[in-house]
Amino acid sequence: MKRFEEVDYFSDRSLPDDPHPYFEYLRSQGPVAGLPQRGVAAVTGYDEGLSIFRNEERFSSYNAAYGPNLLPFTPEGDDITDLIESHRGGNMIFRMISTFDPPNHTRLRSLLKGLFSPKRLVENEKFMWELADGLIDEFIDDGKVEVISQFALPFATLVIADLLGVPEDDHKAFRAIFSSSGMRTGSLDGVPPPEDNPMPKIEGHFVRYIEDRRSNPRKDVLTDLALSKYPDGTLPPVADVAQLSAFLFAAGQEATVRVAAAMLHFLGEDQALQERLRAERSLIPNFAEETLRMESAVKSGFRLAKVHATVGGVELKPGTPVMMCIAAMNRDPRKFEDPNAFQVDRKNARDHLAFGRGIHSCIGAPLARAELKVTLERMFDRMSNIRIDEAQHGPPGSRTYHYAPSYIVRGLRELNLAFTAAA
Repeated sequence: MKRFEEVDYFSDRSLPDDPHPYFEYLRSQGPVAGLPQRGVAAVTGYDEGLSIFRNEERFSSYNAAYGPNLLPFTPEGDDITDLIESHRGGNMIFRMISTFDPPNHTRLRSLLKGLFSPKRLVENEKFMWELADGLIDEFIDDGKVEVISQFALPFATLVIADLLGVPEDDHKAFRAIFSSSGMRTGSLDGVPPPEDNPMPKIEGHFVRYIEDRRSNPRKDVLTDLALSKYPDGTLPPVADVAQLSAFLFAAGQEATVRVAAAMLHFLGEDQALQERLRAERSLIPNFAEETLRMESAVKSGFRLAKVHATVGGVELKPGTPVMMCIAAMNRDPRKFEDPNAFQVDRKNARDHLAFGRGIHSCIGAPLARAELKVTLERMFDRMSNIRIDEAQHGPPGSRTYHYAPSYIVRGLRELNLAFTAAA
């Protein structure tokens, strides 16, 4: 039996397929536990995590995607806010909006207000229904599908492309970029080589789009993005808008792809649950929320203590990396009754932290929820008896599934389903 006190969560390759026993071990140490190998404080408590998410004055998002890696500076003093901001240059990982703190985060996020308007989201949902049918058409006659590569990834890629106004002629290129790049955030294999990073390629596209729309405005989403201004009325540099758009494009896929696969995994393994949802479609939204609670796409994120703080009775010094164990917070028995049981009608399922909270709460959450609903609606309409493909994953009781080798992301690497095409 594995001795969890000896485990290095950030390199142990046995944990990604089932990290929950390790998170329960951390919880047994209290809502905030120290990981001495890395000098990290791990937060498993729901209330404690929520308090950190909502306290940007004491906790920076600088290391949100950087994890436990050594900081590019030595924390000194009782307040390292200025030190953090002086080390934003150079590495692209510290220049994404998810790592920004106020006031820069506030200025950048203000550019997105029009993009996620109710009108635009309604228009985008219309596109989703047609897209879902088009993708299902590609495999419906086969009676089987690898969900991630054949549906979830291209679906999420093209939905966010439509929302951001990417020209249809470039949809194929964007789909290829993400199909080849894979999921590398927080990889146990180490930092991927620069040529594997899709962000510069995406940014290059958006630089061209924004420059063109500023010179030749049109009545489209890209023009709205290109001409959006900061609250003080100034026009952002093209690079800022391109970086923001590229980040949205990448981040807009992760939750949808992984949670869509998780939903179908649950339904493939539980035929009674599948039949209930088919009969009671009104349960689909809450089913999606419970899936987000049980299998959030981000199982652990990070914050950095800027000043002295006390959380869960534990003192955190300036410069302490804080691991936000979202997968554990979402199963905190103080918040969720019988937390390890999947309950499709759980009354407080939507209280999960899969989309974060505070200033960094996911701005695309309404989009993701719509995508998940459309995915199930159209699959239920066109496919009956959705089940796990035993030729790929093995028979009941002896299934084999593999998850992303990552300490940040939670997601199946593939999910093979068999089904009967609806008459």
